Amino acid sequence: MRSPKQGMEDDLHQRATPTAAAGRRKGTVNREWLVVSDSGRSYHEEVGKHSIMRRTGLPARDLRVLDPLLSYPSTILGRERAIVINLEHIKAIITATEVLVPNSKDPLVAPFVQDLQSRVASSFDAPQHEAAETSVLDGEAIRKSPSCWPSFPSQGMAATHGADISKHNGSLIGDLPEGSHSPGLDVNGDGSTKVLPFEFRALEVCLESTCRCLESETLALEQEAYPALDELTSKISTLNLERVRQIKSRLVAISGRVQKVRDELEHLLDDDMDMAEMYLTDKLANQRVGEISSRVNLDNDASEQEDDRDDEFRVETDSSQESLGVFKPNIEELEMLLEAYFVQIDGTLNKLSHLREYVDDTEDYINIMLDEKQNQLLQMGVMLSTATVVTTAGVVVVGLFGMNIGIDLYNAPYRKFWETTLGTIIGCVILYVLAIGFGKKSGLLQ
Repeated sequence: MRSPKQGMEDDLHQRATPTAAAGRRKGTVNREWLVVSDSGRSYHEEVGKHSIMRRTGLPARDLRVLDPLLSYPSTILGRERAIVINLEHIKAIITATEVLVPNSKDPLVAPFVQDLQSRVASSFDAPQHEAAETSVLDGEAIRKSPSCWPSFPSQGMAATHGADISKHNGSLIGDLPEGSHSPGLDVNGDGSTKVLPFEFRALEVCLESTCRCLESETLALEQEAYPALDELTSKISTLNLERVRQIKSRLVAISGRVQKVRDELEHLLDDDMDMAEMYLTDKLANQRVGEISSRVNLDNDASEQEDDRDDEFRVETDSSQESLGVFKPNIEELEMLLEAYFVQIDGTLNKLSHLREYVDDTEDYINIMLDEKQNQLLQMGVMLSTATVVTTAGVVVVGLFGMNIGIDLYNAPYRKFWETTLGTIIGCVILYVLAIGFGKKSGLLQ
């Protein structure tokens, strides 16, 4: 037999278990994400919202932008450790080492995912090959991470070694034959080339896919709109008018989407701070170099207490820390990338503007034709009204003769009847001609 105390404990445990289980189920609502790392490896992972927030350093309000149940306009957000992309059907979180795609199973997103995987994989192979050739030229083994960390000048031996690598890479890539394509490479102003950071390569794929999607929709709309508009000008019918109405509705919707993407790119190009926030790889590398310099500084301070021979090295370390205090990347690289796609999306918007002008011109032409038809109907109404008035005058004459009044004309020969009838008809015609002539002379009729 159980004791009363043991029975009460079991009862409380049974009551608390469903509540705890429900809380676990509520707190562990996971979502499947496609993860594409900077090494080209991709896999699906089920993680929760809080895990993504800890992983990327994003607040909850930024994750709402990627919620498929909520409607947000096209947005590009640069944060401390990640870039949030919401462009049309493309939703992604870009960090310095990976890309997280929430809706990877969407058929519209499948081409973007394939392009992203192939681009990242090909960009990962190119730096590995260049690193091997550079190590042969340097005479030592150079170990590089897959994300291709950029070098930082004036940072001691690590910076000098990074500058040598960039120099060798520039000489190697500069010897490529014309027409060859090296993915993930950017040409500097001095003619040398370097590998773009991982986040910029992923951002370029997002922008390219968005521009390609909007461009294809614009071309499809143009191929359908111009023949429909030409057919409407040749034959105005209810069916043709309905087709043009649907085309105009699609044109307004696509123009709004393209305009929003263009405004977002223009906003980024106008704000240097937002562009500087998107240099994730440089910020991460700058942080790592700062940590190394801090450790070196601590070691030097400990050794200075025993021996004061390293005063000169301590001054140099302090100056390097001061240079790391403020992170100001060169935004020209990102600016050139955004300007290229800004020009492309602006060209798409110009096509839509030309199509809108053609629709407006066609609408004006249709209105002119309808006004002309309306004027013709009004003229016909005026002519019929005039004929009615003249006929009424003849009816008045007939009514006068139909009155029961004795006159000599009733006793006249039979030919007098025809003379009177013909005279009445001719008088009505003369009145009608005079009325129409007066209308044309006064400009009421054409």
